[in-house]
Amino acid sequence: MFEDRTLTCRDCGEGFIFSAGEQRFFAEKGLTNEPQRCPDCRAAAKQARIGNGTRHYHAAVCGACGNQAMVPFAPRSDRPVYCSSCFDKVRAGLIQPGPAPAGA
Repeated sequence: MFEDRTLTCRDCGEGFIFSAGEQRFFAEKGLTNEPQRCPDCRAAAKQARIGNGTRHYHAAVCGACGNQAMVPFAPRSDRPVYCSSCFDKVRAGLIQPGPAPAGA
């Protein structure tokens, strides 16, 4: 069903093989878009996103328990933020996600 295909990298313009195995993996994971970058450019883009490996954390108030939480993203006013304990409970369905914080 799947056959190796040659795609063109959007960053470097070089051709790269989108193998039958990779296509099967994409299909199994429900991914519908083909890769846009060759493996080298994909690795470079990932490294650029990661930077030097340090993450910047932001203080927030947990939308469930009210305790302070440190999160690896800048909190937005239109979505609640949870401490790690409450986040696990929300994911498990043990507590319902709260409304957006007041003033949103």
